[in-house]
Amino acid sequence: MKISAIRVYQVDLPLVEGRYSWSEGKYVEVFDSTVVELLTDNGNSGFGEVCPLGPFYLPAFGAGARAGIGELASTLIWQDPTAIGPINQLMDRALLGHPYVKSAIDMACWDLLGKTAGKSVCDLMGGKFGDSVALYRAISQRPAEEMAENVAGHRADGYTKFQLKVGGRPSEDIDRIHAAADILTAGEVLVADANTGWRVDDAARVVNAVRDRDVYIEQPCRSYEHCLTIRKRTALPFILDENIDGIDALLRGHQDGAMDVINLKISKVGGLTRARQIRDLCVSLNIPMTIEDSWGGDIITAAIAHLAHSTPESMRFSATDFNSYVSVQNATGAPQRVAGHMVASDEPGLGITPNMDALGQAESEYK
Repeated sequence: MKISAIRVYQVDLPLVEGRYSWSEGKYVEVFDSTVVELLTDNGNSGFGEVCPLGPFYLPAFGAGARAGIGELASTLIWQDPTAIGPINQLMDRALLGHPYVKSAIDMACWDLLGKTAGKSVCDLMGGKFGDSVALYRAISQRPAEEMAENVAGHRADGYTKFQLKVGGRPSEDIDRIHAAADILTAGEVLVADANTGWRVDDAARVVNAVRDRDVYIEQPCRSYEHCLTIRKRTALPFILDENIDGIDALLRGHQDGAMDVINLKISKVGGLTRARQIRDLCVSLNIPMTIEDSWGGDIITAAIAHLAHSTPESMRFSATDFNSYVSVQNATGAPQRVAGHMVASDEPGLGITPNMDALGQAESEYK
């Protein structure tokens, strides 16, 4: 089986809540998602998706993903998509860096591998642990009382893990954390995620002011070194996200004792292949993970579910169901939230069928 053509689709994903806001006043109302279809000479197709959180979160943006896929296309045509190791090596030789560009292609290769083998991606990655995957809910940055109300509202959907978007003015963030912590019930988990938005002095003020609350502190500052400084100033459990962009960063953080948990984003590290490598290393190092991506729709949600469900339960801090945040369904068959949990499909590959009405006409096709 060989790749005979590559189609690239652009899909807008509007937010159900209208706007998603996080640190430093950043927000997105409609996500720019890219879906890749790998067509093969035996008539099969595999699908992948990449959806940056706007152009100002990580070094990634929607149009860049599509341009990068075009740059890689000639290298991939007539290659075997189920030879995932060689495919990733070819991509790395043809395009240095830009891991998010490669993520959707790698995801589509896993989809094709599963369809060819008659197994789900979850089975190919080791098989299911447990009956379902617990999810967290991101709470968009708003005034303190409104964020607390949103926590209570999402509790009704079955969520028990809540990630507050902070990284604004320290005094306001302190109020946000206290307001949410005040309404937590037994067994619920609260994370204060600054998304790199605090200076060191601001982060120090916040962690000191909430030192008696049961809260995780996530990625307070932009640089690893500044985050490590705050890690050393607080006894609160600590999560790194944006700084963990590969195995080298993970090993450095582990050696320095820089975190208790990491956020593992599929596109940030270059796709499911690299994410699985990091996942397996975290399991060996006893580092729990939130398994997710920058954003996405049904295809990315399916990929997250397969990676998360094949991860030992003790190592799953949480995961994300992005398809519940957006109002456009770009595929059927993806996991749907039930009581704050999701389940990876047992169907071959990712277990999804693209919604061609949502995808529309391909923006580009390479043969």
